[in-house]
Amino acid sequence: MRSLLERYRASKFARSTAFLPAVGLFVVVACMIALNSRFLSFGNLENVARQVSINAIISVGMTFAILTGGIDLSVGAVMALAGTITAGLLVSGLNAGLAILAGLGVGALFGAGNGLCIARLGMPPIIVTLASMSIARGLGLIYTNGYPISGLPDWFAFIGRGKVLGIQTPILIMLVVYALAYLLLQRMPIGRYIYAIGGNEEAVRLSGIDSRKYKIIVYLIGGFTAALAGVVLSSRLMSGQPNAGVGFELDAIAAVVLGGTSISGGRGSIIGTLIGAMLLGVLNNGLNLLEVSPYVQNVIKGAIILLAIFISRQRGTASAR
Repeated sequence: MRSLLERYRASKFARSTAFLPAVGLFVVVACMIALNSRFLSFGNLENVARQVSINAIISVGMTFAILTGGIDLSVGAVMALAGTITAGLLVSGLNAGLAILAGLGVGALFGAGNGLCIARLGMPPIIVTLASMSIARGLGLIYTNGYPISGLPDWFAFIGRGKVLGIQTPILIMLVVYALAYLLLQRMPIGRYIYAIGGNEEAVRLSGIDSRKYKIIVYLIGGFTAALAGVVLSSRLMSGQPNAGVGFELDAIAAVVLGGTSISGGRGSIIGTLIGAMLLGVLNNGLNLLEVSPYVQNVIKGAIILLAIFISRQRGTASAR
């Protein structure tokens, strides 16, 4: 009886969108272990996990957006703006809690603005978020006059560098964010609506569900997770960097796609995104340990992303038959 149950669970996982990314992660880890003995050292694995945490947090919001058939190109700029605002308010002497809430609030506000333009005004997500990326980046540079904000209180470093029971704080924050995202997508009605919107938004409307409301919530979540990543990064660097987050939106998209989420929406999982972020982090770390040129690394990562999209489309076509 137990073996039958185990086979059922194994087959169910094998059919999930996270299965191939998990196999890919296993293969990449095995290759890195074989090619470089330093990869398995505790210090290196801890470093990989810390580096993955920032991109993984941003990728949560990106997953929600892509599941609805949209995209969010503003996350890197929003992350930088939230980090600089939080840093600036802390340096000015504002209460710590209020300063962090202000940074998170700015991210949520940008996300809600994106959602309103997309859902209520019918504007294309790629254009709206491209515009808000430019706005957020510009506001961050205006706020800081183009210079990093330093002189943050020592306690602030705990968010980005501290440890709780031997586990780094950014990793714990990442795990909490993923646990909440999993509950939203898999255990609550909003998750079903998000998948349905990505699968067939017109059918959702005809069933009497206000898809526009849920789209706004989706982009609000994206702005909030980007801002949270910005606070963590500012704590880790102990400065507010207005130029931080450049290209982070591409890394987030890569993590989501590598995690098996369909770029056209309606299919994917938050667990897959975490695996995708880990795969990307392990690949970056391993290639650095092997002293592969950064230019070659870009080629390799681009090719892997194209392969992931191809496999995702093939699986989607096969399941539709």
